[in-house]
Amino acid sequence: MPQVKVLTEFFDVPDSHKIDVWEKHGGYQAIRKVLKSMTPDEVIEEVKRSKLRGLGGAGFPTGVKWGFVPKDSEKPKYLVVNADEGEPGTFKDRHVIMNIPHSLLEGMMIASYAIGAHVAYIYIRGEYVHPARRLEEAIAEAKAKGYLGKGIFGTDYDLEVYIHRGAGAYICGEETALLNSLEGKKGWPRLKPPFPATVGAFQSPTVVNNVETLSYVPHIIARGADWFASLSEGTERCGGTRIFSVSGHVKRPGVYEAPLHTTLREIVYDFAGGIRGDKKLKAVIPGGSSCPVLKADEIDVRMCFDDLAKAGTMAGSGGVIVMDEDTCMFDTLRNIIHFYAHESCGQCTPCRQGTGWLVRIFDRIAEGRGMPGDVDNILEIAQNIMGRTICPLGDAAAMPVISFVTKFREEFEYHVREGRCDLEDRKQRVAMAS
Repeated sequence: MPQVKVLTEFFDVPDSHKIDVWEKHGGYQAIRKVLKSMTPDEVIEEVKRSKLRGLGGAGFPTGVKWGFVPKDSEKPKYLVVNADEGEPGTFKDRHVIMNIPHSLLEGMMIASYAIGAHVAYIYIRGEYVHPARRLEEAIAEAKAKGYLGKGIFGTDYDLEVYIHRGAGAYICGEETALLNSLEGKKGWPRLKPPFPATVGAFQSPTVVNNVETLSYVPHIIARGADWFASLSEGTERCGGTRIFSVSGHVKRPGVYEAPLHTTLREIVYDFAGGIRGDKKLKAVIPGGSSCPVLKADEIDVRMCFDDLAKAGTMAGSGGVIVMDEDTCMFDTLRNIIHFYAHESCGQCTPCRQGTGWLVRIFDRIAEGRGMPGDVDNILEIAQNIMGRTICPLGDAAAMPVISFVTKFREEFEYHVREGRCDLEDRKQRVAMAS
């Protein structure tokens, strides 16, 4: 199956990050159209009809989210771009920023106009030094042409864009923790409600959108909602394409753009070339490390949000992590749970304590000191974290634990019983037989 390129079409264009090149390929025409001939409500309705959903992980309909912002608020309104991209296995936003930063800026302009914001922030993870510089250059180019600041494009609409660097905390990818960090506070998630649409940045109405999500908006305005919605034919509530970050044991890791009716099998075998060394596929995480794992016989599922949910997993941030037959699922999960325990902000007891307990049990088993009942305890701890925290980090830690242990329980039992991985014994048996 061929890729369908909307954003990635420009990745190979020389100097695609420069404003003159972007405009040569039709850039900044959509915002001109919006400012000249569309009301904010018409923009929101167009995005709703496109079926564009949040591509940072939540998958919430973008136009609906914009529509939640109160029109009669006396407080200023803000647009905040989530460029934190801290989900393990995800790296597509970095490519968007480095290759087509003006697509993001134009999307921000359209979104800000639609919700009535005159100030927008890009919250970018501290490790993204080069992407942050690329954004600074793009903002400077846009300002020099009068596309940002007072009276953009010669109209009476004003918009300022600022970059805010995070300090490398995974928790700040959660929108309310991000907002607290933006305000100079500790990056702890907030209780909801109220939601950011009414009480967000600086206690004012705010929309938080992902980099990739906003970068599609100019294309939707330029080519129409019906065109974008039709790209993912057969998916009732999903439109367009999205970029998948493919990593792990594949022949061609990288970023691939495809409609959301594309199956996970097509991404692994058609786009990424199949399993390296022509080994057998064992498992795939379809949307970043927080998503429940799928076994090799479960990958004939379309990559739209609804179909993956029916399959017991999530589309997440589109981070496809592929594992071959020689992967130890115990070691993989141990690595994942170490990450979430380290990144827990500590605000909620189930997450703070539960992830720590899981780390200690996994480490003890890895040292050959597993005890009967450990596997059941791992599952019980994870189940008691689920749904009991302010933000989804607790669930992000618990879901892979539950899915890995449930689907590959025999490997975990073997580790507890024998004090080592069954793959080691399997390789020894193969060596002896040969």
